[in-house]
Amino acid sequence: MEAGTVTVLFLEDEPTIREVLAEYMKMSGYLVTETARGDEAIALLQENSYHIAVLDVMVPGVDGFEVLQHIRDHCPETATIMLTALDDEKTQIKAFNLYADDYVIKPVSPIILLKRMETILRRTLYMERKLQSQKSGEGNTDTWQRQNSAAGCRPSVGLHLEEEAYSVYYGNERLPLTLSEYLLFQTLYRHPERVYTREQLILQIFNEEYIGNDRIIDAHVKNLRKKLPVNCIKTVIGVGYQFDAGRL
Repeated sequence: MEAGTVTVLFLEDEPTIREVLAEYMKMSGYLVTETARGDEAIALLQENSYHIAVLDVMVPGVDGFEVLQHIRDHCPETATIMLTALDDEKTQIKAFNLYADDYVIKPVSPIILLKRMETILRRTLYMERKLQSQKSGEGNTDTWQRQNSAAGCRPSVGLHLEEEAYSVYYGNERLPLTLSEYLLFQTLYRHPERVYTREQLILQIFNEEYIGNDRIIDAHVKNLRKKLPVNCIKTVIGVGYQFDAGRL
Protein backbone atom coordinates (compact mmCIF):
# COMPACT_ATOMS: atom_id res chain seq x y z
CA MET A 1 0.00 0.00 0.00
CA GLU A 2 1.38 3.37 -0.99
CA ALA A 3 0.53 5.53 2.03
CA GLY A 4 0.95 8.72 0.03
CA THR A 5 -2.02 7.79 -2.15
CA VAL A 6 -4.31 7.35 0.86
CA THR A 7 -6.54 10.24 1.96
CA VAL A 8 -7.54 10.72 5.60
CA LEU A 9 -10.27 12.89 7.12
CA PHE A 10 -9.27 13.64 10.71
CA LEU A 11 -11.96 15.12 13.01
CA GLU A 12 -10.56 16.20 16.40
CA ASP A 13 -11.36 19.39 18.29
CA GLU A 14 -8.50 19.28 20.82
CA PRO A 15 -5.68 21.24 19.11
CA THR A 16 -2.73 19.46 20.72
CA ILE A 17 -4.07 15.96 20.02
CA ARG A 18 -5.00 16.94 16.48
CA GLU A 19 -1.59 18.46 15.79
CA VAL A 20 0.40 15.52 17.16
CA LEU A 21 -1.64 12.72 15.55
CA ALA A 22 -1.97 14.53 12.22
CA GLU A 23 1.80 15.05 12.13
CA TYR A 24 2.40 11.33 12.66
CA MET A 25 -0.06 10.54 9.85
CA LYS A 26 1.67 12.97 7.52
CA MET A 27 5.11 11.61 8.41
CA SER A 28 3.77 8.18 7.43
CA GLY A 29 2.83 9.56 4.04
CA TYR A 30 -0.94 9.97 4.42
CA LEU A 31 -2.74 12.92 2.83
CA VAL A 32 -4.55 14.37 5.85
CA THR A 33 -7.44 16.85 5.94
CA GLU A 34 -8.01 18.17 9.46
CA THR A 35 -11.13 19.69 10.96
CA ALA A 36 -12.35 20.47 14.48
CA ARG A 37 -16.11 20.54 13.79
CA GLY A 38 -18.55 17.79 12.86
CA ASP A 39 -20.55 19.95 10.46
CA GLU A 40 -17.34 20.91 8.65
CA ALA A 41 -16.44 17.21 8.40
CA ILE A 42 -19.77 16.48 6.70
CA ALA A 43 -19.24 19.39 4.31
CA LEU A 44 -15.80 18.00 3.41
CA LEU A 45 -17.30 14.54 2.82
CA GLN A 46 -19.87 16.06 0.48
CA GLU A 47 -17.11 17.61 -1.63
CA ASN A 48 -14.32 15.02 -1.44
CA SER A 49 -13.76 11.30 -1.08
CA TYR A 50 -11.55 9.78 1.60
CA HIS A 51 -10.14 6.32 2.10
CA ILE A 52 -10.49 6.54 5.88
CA ALA A 53 -11.98 8.89 8.47
CA VAL A 54 -10.68 9.14 12.04
CA LEU A 55 -13.48 10.71 14.09
CA ASP A 56 -13.61 12.09 17.61
CA VAL A 57 -17.09 11.78 19.12
CA MET A 58 -17.43 14.90 21.28
CA VAL A 59 -16.83 17.77 18.87
CA PRO A 60 -18.58 21.10 18.14
CA GLY A 61 -21.30 21.30 15.52
CA VAL A 62 -22.68 17.82 15.06
CA ASP A 63 -21.01 15.00 16.97
CA GLY A 64 -18.84 12.24 15.58
CA PHE A 65 -21.71 9.75 15.52
CA GLU A 66 -23.67 11.97 13.13
CA VAL A 67 -20.60 12.18 10.90
CA LEU A 68 -20.30 8.39 11.09
CA GLN A 69 -23.98 8.04 10.13
CA HIS A 70 -23.41 10.35 7.16
CA ILE A 71 -20.49 8.21 6.02
CA ARG A 72 -22.50 5.01 6.26
CA ASP A 73 -25.42 6.59 4.33
CA HIS A 74 -23.46 8.46 1.66
CA CYS A 75 -19.81 7.32 1.64
CA PRO A 76 -19.85 3.57 2.43
CA GLU A 77 -16.48 3.11 0.75
CA THR A 78 -14.82 5.23 3.49
CA ALA A 79 -13.41 3.21 6.39
CA THR A 80 -13.91 4.67 9.86
CA ILE A 81 -12.16 4.71 13.22
CA MET A 82 -13.83 6.33 16.23
CA LEU A 83 -11.25 8.08 18.43
CA THR A 84 -12.69 9.10 21.79
CA ALA A 85 -12.24 9.25 25.55
CA LEU A 86 -15.66 7.58 26.00
CA ASP A 87 -14.84 4.03 27.04
CA ASP A 88 -18.23 2.70 28.18
CA GLU A 89 -19.66 -0.37 26.46
CA LYS A 90 -22.91 1.35 25.40
CA THR A 91 -21.03 3.99 23.41
CA GLN A 92 -18.77 1.41 21.78
CA ILE A 93 -21.74 -0.75 20.77
CA LYS A 94 -23.42 2.33 19.29
CA ALA A 95 -20.33 2.96 17.16
CA PHE A 96 -20.21 -0.61 15.86
CA ASN A 97 -23.96 -0.60 15.20
CA LEU A 98 -23.27 2.37 12.93
CA TYR A 99 -20.64 0.18 11.19
CA ALA A 100 -17.50 1.79 12.55
CA ASP A 101 -14.50 -0.33 11.59
CA ASP A 102 -12.70 0.26 14.88
CA TYR A 103 -13.00 2.11 18.18
CA VAL A 104 -9.89 3.61 19.80
CA ILE A 105 -9.92 5.04 23.31
CA LYS A 106 -7.88 8.15 24.10
CA PRO A 107 -5.19 8.70 25.12
CA VAL A 108 -3.70 6.57 22.34
CA SER A 109 -0.16 6.03 21.16
CA PRO A 110 0.27 7.56 17.69
CA ILE A 111 2.06 4.37 16.59
CA ILE A 112 -0.86 2.18 17.71
CA LEU A 113 -3.33 4.42 15.87
CA LEU A 114 -1.22 4.22 12.72
CA LYS A 115 -1.10 0.42 12.98
CA ARG A 116 -4.87 0.24 13.32
CA MET A 117 -5.30 2.51 10.30
CA GLU A 118 -2.87 0.35 8.34
CA THR A 119 -4.73 -2.84 9.27
CA ILE A 120 -8.11 -1.49 8.17
CA LEU A 121 -6.75 0.06 4.98
CA ARG A 122 -4.96 -3.15 4.03
CA ARG A 123 -8.31 -4.92 3.99
CA THR A 124 -10.44 -2.18 2.43
CA LEU A 125 -7.97 -1.24 -0.31
CA TYR A 126 -7.44 -4.91 -1.18
CA MET A 127 -11.20 -5.31 -1.58
CA GLU A 128 -11.31 -2.18 -3.74
CA ARG A 129 -8.63 -3.57 -6.05
CA LYS A 130 -10.43 -6.90 -6.30
CA LEU A 131 -13.69 -5.18 -7.18
CA GLN A 132 -11.98 -3.14 -9.87
CA SER A 133 -10.43 -6.31 -11.24
CA GLN A 134 -13.81 -8.03 -11.27
CA LYS A 135 -15.46 -5.11 -13.07
CA SER A 136 -12.75 -5.18 -15.73
CA GLY A 137 -13.47 -8.84 -16.41
CA GLU A 138 -10.28 -10.15 -14.83
CA GLY A 139 -11.93 -11.69 -11.78
CA ASN A 140 -14.04 -14.80 -11.56
CA THR A 141 -17.18 -14.10 -9.55
CA ASP A 142 -18.36 -17.66 -9.01
CA THR A 143 -15.17 -19.21 -7.61
CA TRP A 144 -16.71 -20.31 -4.35
CA GLN A 145 -19.84 -21.66 -6.01
CA ARG A 146 -17.79 -23.88 -8.34
CA GLN A 147 -15.45 -25.03 -5.58
CA ASN A 148 -18.38 -25.76 -3.31
CA SER A 149 -20.10 -27.80 -5.99
CA ALA A 150 -16.93 -29.67 -6.96
CA ALA A 151 -16.35 -30.62 -3.34
CA GLY A 152 -19.84 -32.08 -3.08
CA CYS A 153 -20.91 -29.56 -0.46
CA ARG A 154 -24.55 -28.80 0.10
CA PRO A 155 -25.31 -25.64 -1.91
CA SER A 156 -27.26 -22.85 -0.27
CA VAL A 157 -30.72 -22.06 -1.59
CA GLY A 158 -30.62 -18.50 -2.85
CA LEU A 159 -27.80 -17.42 -0.50
CA HIS A 160 -24.31 -17.59 -2.01
CA LEU A 161 -20.87 -16.00 -2.04
CA GLU A 162 -19.09 -14.34 -4.91
CA GLU A 163 -15.64 -14.31 -3.44
CA GLU A 164 -13.81 -12.33 -6.10
CA ALA A 165 -16.31 -9.52 -5.57
CA TYR A 166 -16.26 -9.89 -1.76
CA SER A 167 -20.05 -10.06 -1.89
CA VAL A 168 -22.95 -12.14 -0.58
CA TYR A 169 -26.04 -12.54 -2.76
CA TYR A 170 -29.55 -13.73 -2.03
CA GLY A 171 -30.85 -14.71 -5.43
CA ASN A 172 -29.81 -11.82 -7.66
CA GLU A 173 -29.75 -9.26 -4.83
CA ARG A 174 -26.40 -8.19 -3.41
CA LEU A 175 -26.57 -7.80 0.36
CA PRO A 176 -25.14 -4.50 1.72
CA LEU A 177 -22.45 -6.00 3.95
CA THR A 178 -19.39 -4.21 5.23
CA LEU A 179 -16.04 -5.92 4.68
CA SER A 180 -15.93 -7.16 8.29
CA GLU A 181 -19.46 -8.56 8.00
CA TYR A 182 -18.56 -10.27 4.73
CA LEU A 183 -15.45 -11.89 6.22
CA LEU A 184 -17.47 -13.03 9.24
CA PHE A 185 -20.15 -14.56 7.03
CA GLN A 186 -17.57 -16.15 4.72
CA THR A 187 -15.81 -17.83 7.64
CA LEU A 188 -18.99 -19.32 9.11
CA TYR A 189 -20.50 -20.24 5.71
CA ARG A 190 -17.46 -22.21 4.59
CA HIS A 191 -17.59 -24.51 7.63
CA PRO A 192 -21.25 -24.97 8.64
CA GLU A 193 -20.48 -27.79 11.08
CA ARG A 194 -17.84 -25.84 12.99
CA VAL A 195 -18.47 -23.64 16.03
CA TYR A 196 -16.12 -20.63 16.13
CA THR A 197 -15.17 -18.80 19.30
CA ARG A 198 -15.05 -15.01 19.26
CA GLU A 199 -11.27 -15.11 19.40
CA GLN A 200 -11.11 -17.39 16.34
CA LEU A 201 -13.44 -15.09 14.40
CA ILE A 202 -11.34 -12.05 15.31
CA LEU A 203 -8.29 -13.82 13.85
CA GLN A 204 -10.23 -14.57 10.66
CA ILE A 205 -11.42 -10.98 10.25
CA PHE A 206 -8.60 -8.85 11.68
CA ASN A 207 -5.67 -11.31 11.58
CA GLU A 208 -3.38 -10.96 14.59
CA GLU A 209 -3.27 -7.17 14.60
CA TYR A 210 -6.56 -6.43 16.40
CA ILE A 211 -6.22 -4.95 19.87
CA GLY A 212 -9.47 -4.68 21.77
CA ASN A 213 -12.50 -6.40 23.28
CA ASP A 214 -13.61 -9.64 21.62
CA ARG A 215 -17.22 -8.48 22.04
CA ILE A 216 -16.77 -6.57 18.79
CA ILE A 217 -17.78 -9.88 17.18
CA ASP A 218 -21.19 -9.72 18.89
CA ALA A 219 -21.83 -6.30 17.35
CA HIS A 220 -20.85 -7.56 13.88
CA VAL A 221 -23.07 -10.64 14.25
CA LYS A 222 -25.99 -8.46 15.31
CA ASN A 223 -25.58 -6.24 12.25
CA LEU A 224 -25.06 -9.24 9.95
CA ARG A 225 -28.27 -10.88 11.16
CA LYS A 226 -30.22 -7.71 10.37
CA LYS A 227 -29.03 -7.83 6.76
CA LEU A 228 -29.43 -11.55 6.06
CA PRO A 229 -32.85 -12.58 4.67
CA VAL A 230 -32.72 -15.85 6.63
CA ASN A 231 -31.73 -16.47 10.25
CA CYS A 232 -28.76 -18.74 9.64
CA ILE A 233 -26.21 -17.53 12.21
CA LYS A 234 -26.61 -19.66 15.33
CA THR A 235 -25.40 -18.67 18.79
CA VAL A 236 -23.78 -21.54 20.65
CA ILE A 237 -24.07 -20.48 24.28
CA GLY A 238 -20.77 -20.36 26.11
CA VAL A 239 -18.75 -20.96 22.94
CA GLY A 240 -19.45 -18.66 20.01
CA TYR A 241 -21.19 -18.84 16.63
CA GLN A 242 -22.01 -21.36 13.90
CA PHE A 243 -23.56 -21.27 10.42
CA ASP A 244 -26.90 -23.11 10.52
CA ALA A 245 -27.34 -24.50 7.00
CA GLY A 246 -30.55 -26.25 8.06
CA ARG A 247 -32.40 -22.93 8.17
CA LEU A 248 -31.79 -22.15 4.49
